[in-house]
Amino acid sequence: MYAGAAAMALVAIVFVAGLYGLHRLLALAPDPLAVLPFQSGWRPEEHALSRYHVRWYLSTLLFLAFDVEMLFMYPWAVVVAEMGATAIVEMFLFLGAVFVAVVWAWREGALRWV
Repeated sequence: MYAGAAAMALVAIVFVAGLYGLHRLLALAPDPLAVLPFQSGWRPEEHALSRYHVRWYLSTLLFLAFDVEMLFMYPWAVVVAEMGATAIVEMFLFLGAVFVAVVWAWREGALRWV
């Protein structure tokens, strides 16, 4: 019953493993000095996978709140004339929720850059 799906999965796994092996076989060893990451011409002061300070978490949440708001507003602007008062009430409820998120972020200090 699932023989076709299992065969396709096996073909995909063999294909990907073959490409990976071919890459490992044919790849040139990179020059360590040529592949160093640079930040605008300066050598990095920390590892690329270093941890971020927790204050950026609140800034990220604030950005996502406004990003989701715009994601909802563009289609809303297209259909607001057709839907009438229902669409306006929905938008004000949504903006109220975003306002609560912004007030929370403000209270938590996400808008302070010190």
